[in-house]
Amino acid sequence: MDDVWLDEDEMAAWLRLIAIVELLPGVLDSQLRRDAGLSHFEYFVLAMLSEAEDRTLRMTALAHRTNSTLARLSHVVRRLEERGLVERFPCPEDARATNARLTDAGWEVVVAAAPGHVANVRGNVLDGLSAEQVRELTKVGDALLARLDPQGKMTALYKPEES
Repeated sequence: MDDVWLDEDEMAAWLRLIAIVELLPGVLDSQLRRDAGLSHFEYFVLAMLSEAEDRTLRMTALAHRTNSTLARLSHVVRRLEERGLVERFPCPEDARATNARLTDAGWEVVVAAAPGHVANVRGNVLDGLSAEQVRELTKVGDALLARLDPQGKMTALYKPEES
């Protein structure tokens, strides 16, 4: 029955992970809203498009890369489209599919927002860690993602050539 409860070390690790999971999204979102007028998810969508070939992805691929439902993504892309940052068009290879492309204005927004976002990530996450801890964080992330994402749905974030 002891395995029902977390031991002291497991509880310490778990509670810290939960605190990070709860606090980090707000920290990332606040800075981007203040400095770029974007939510973190909107920035994430633009960033994924900025890294794609021709700055274009099928909506289904973009949904996978952002771990989003198509419904949520469509809503966000519509808002970005209204701002002239993204455009949607039928996929030339499959007319049933829709592509999203980052516009030049969207590229400019990503380029302008990136330095502040990177500074925020560094200041709130990476600068507090040694180089060894950053490597360990990568290993911990890999171990957790192997269980949480066994199909590699989010692999495009760190291994785009495999997605």
